[in-house]
Amino acid sequence: MSTAALVQQTYLPEPSEELAPVVSFLAAHEARRGESVRPRYLLVGADEHDQVEVPESVHRVLVQVVAALREGKAVTVAPQSLTLTTQQAADLLGVSRPTVVRLIDAHEIPAERTGSRRRVLLTDVLAYREQRRRKQYEALTISSIEMDDEDDPAAVLAQLREIRKEVAAKRRR
Repeated sequence: MSTAALVQQTYLPEPSEELAPVVSFLAAHEARRGESVRPRYLLVGADEHDQVEVPESVHRVLVQVVAALREGKAVTVAPQSLTLTTQQAADLLGVSRPTVVRLIDAHEIPAERTGSRRRVLLTDVLAYREQRRRKQYEALTISSIEMDDEDDPAAVLAQLREIRKEVAAKRRR
């Protein structure tokens, strides 16, 4: 595969009848997953013996792509280098480049220095993103309360303010 082909590209969903055989094959394959036979994944060419075994990691990507296309979603394939610039890391995290630099300086994301440039590993950026998501979900869980239609809105608001104060106090510690 040439390097010219390694660009970001978006694929639009095909009509569902074209994906139906693929979806039913994948569903049947998933049903057999618990069996003792080690699954093999193959790409088959036009000739009778033209085939190559596909690693399970590639198979998982293909399953995810088919599931998204089946739901009518577009799929974007965006090749990433294993090392990123601070701007690429910022784009991936959805933050500014100075924020990434601050995270590196605070040792929240490991980085290497090459001259005056900082480089971060894609795996470290993805790990930080997952850690950040877990913290966000935790904060949502902590700051949520049960309520129904009969609850007094002023009382609920007071409860939420109290929860926010507790969360802020935890952050300051």
